[in-house]
Amino acid sequence: MTDIINLFIQEWDWPCPAGMQEEALSALEEGHVLFFPRLSFSLEESEARFLSAATGSRSKNISLDVATGKLCGSSLSRTAARPLRVMMQRFAENSRELMLNLFPRFKAEVMQGRTSFRPVEIVGRATSWRKDDTRLHVDSFPSSPVRDERILRVFCNVNSEGRHRTWRLGESFEKVASRYLPSLPASAWGSSQLLRLFRITKSRRSAYDHLMLQLHDRMKADLDYQSSADQIAYDFPAGSTWMAFTDQVSHAAMSGQFLLEQTFYLPVASMKDPSKSPLRVLERLTGRKLT
Repeated sequence: MTDIINLFIQEWDWPCPAGMQEEALSALEEGHVLFFPRLSFSLEESEARFLSAATGSRSKNISLDVATGKLCGSSLSRTAARPLRVMMQRFAENSRELMLNLFPRFKAEVMQGRTSFRPVEIVGRATSWRKDDTRLHVDSFPSSPVRDERILRVFCNVNSEGRHRTWRLGESFEKVASRYLPSLPASAWGSSQLLRLFRITKSRRSAYDHLMLQLHDRMKADLDYQSSADQIAYDFPAGSTWMAFTDQVSHAAMSGQFLLEQTFYLPVASMKDPSKSPLRVLERLTGRKLT
């Protein structure tokens, strides 16, 4: 089962002692969630107006490409969205500071992905089963193959009404993979080239990406598994932050509104123990190289 590891950090740029770094790294790579109950993200007075479902458009996410400054998914005009962009950029910077102070070994290799703001209440949001994040799953992106990289995410509940963000946390990655792997179909010959050629994917999909997508979908489609798998519910309070390898942690977001999230990508080779990664677990279970 996934454990919640409490770390009582109160500042994003706090220089973490070596002992805490080792504890956090071991827990993260084992597939646990790092929880920072006292670490909040402070909104400026002028930013409080963005805590409205109307800030978003049809998408559940407002996303920011930190490298280009491009903001997508907002219903606001270009001018009105500028302070929102500033707020999200500040969260992106804070998240990177936290991550590097905890894991300095990642500095040379980690890549910062998109920053997201989720202003929509989870409960009642209409979506397809495949996009339904209230179902237990591990992260895998259809259009963005990761090949030999991990998906590391930092979350912060910025709800101003004191409402929790409730997750379900499931069993270990190896247990999930062992359950479904024998029934997962292999990818069709040449499919990765065709997906890239027609720009359905941003890069060529590896055998690992194919298996992870199949695993993501099989978990979500299996309603018996959703109800019977070993799992716990956990409430992340308003004003708290948490972090996990979401390609490894079986999770489901059940309720909550107003969340900031930062994605990082980390090469498996940069881990202290690469054998703990989903890539190496699947290679061991299948007996073949997957990238």
